[in-house]
Amino acid sequence: MVGLNDFLPLLLAWILDLCLGDPVRLPHPVVAFGKLISKGEHALNRGTYRKLKGVLLDMVLVVGTYTLTAFMLGCLPTVIGFLVNTLLIFYCLAGTTLIREVKEVFRAVDRSLDEGRKQVARIVGRDTSKLSAQEVRAAALETLAENLSDGVIAPLFWYALLGVPGMLAYKMVNTLDSMIGYRNDRYKDFGCFAARLDDVANYIPARLTAFLMVLASGKLSLLGFVWKYGDQHASPNSGYPEAALAGILNCRFGGPHNYFGQEVWKPFIGHNNRLLTSEDMKVAVRINRLAEVMMIGVVVVKFLC
Repeated sequence: MVGLNDFLPLLLAWILDLCLGDPVRLPHPVVAFGKLISKGEHALNRGTYRKLKGVLLDMVLVVGTYTLTAFMLGCLPTVIGFLVNTLLIFYCLAGTTLIREVKEVFRAVDRSLDEGRKQVARIVGRDTSKLSAQEVRAAALETLAENLSDGVIAPLFWYALLGVPGMLAYKMVNTLDSMIGYRNDRYKDFGCFAARLDDVANYIPARLTAFLMVLASGKLSLLGFVWKYGDQHASPNSGYPEAALAGILNCRFGGPHNYFGQEVWKPFIGHNNRLLTSEDMKVAVRINRLAEVMMIGVVVVKFLC
């Protein structure tokens, strides 16, 4: 029964994500996480000992999320607990919405460059106002590869290890990094631990994501390509799923990006600077879905064995 109670909510939640994507009209835990982080940052990111304050905030929020979730789920009756588990897993999976957004980017840029720039700005953190059509498409595909790791494989990995509390704790880690894990003047001290914590939490999932993508492509020879280019990224993790997708599509990612008015040069991943098309997007989406299915299968087998 333990296995059933673990994998049935997972399957139901995954089906909900496939059908619905992110629940826009429902309260979302990540929104609550963001509010907590914002309040903590405004209260603590000032004066002296900012690094220590950042560590304390991160640990309180991550450990608190795990502990409170475990306590809450332990107190719920079986049926209600099953439903809450399903809902929380559903909230933690973010595959379908990003795929929809990436499809919209390609449709928009096919209509006009200006529309493409506006659409891709919804899913990337860089300045998109001067991107070329090629750069718009590349940005969308890079984000798709990264999101497969951060939004699908990593949450499932931590679910397999630590259950729903671990899955939510991972989402808190990921949200902390996305809000304060920057190297600019405001966050370089206060957010440095959040960034390192996210690196650790994603270390195995990022490499697992790349392996699953290559496996989904049926081209195991690309593992050498991933090994060659995976560590070229500024992030210790993001380069691996990006390298996997660049190898599968035989294209090139990276180059100059504009963040907060500052140009950041990212090393190239891949070598074929060919034009990207909507067919590439379709291949990338298919690979994402296959990798997702394989990871779901791995987690189900883990709970059944």
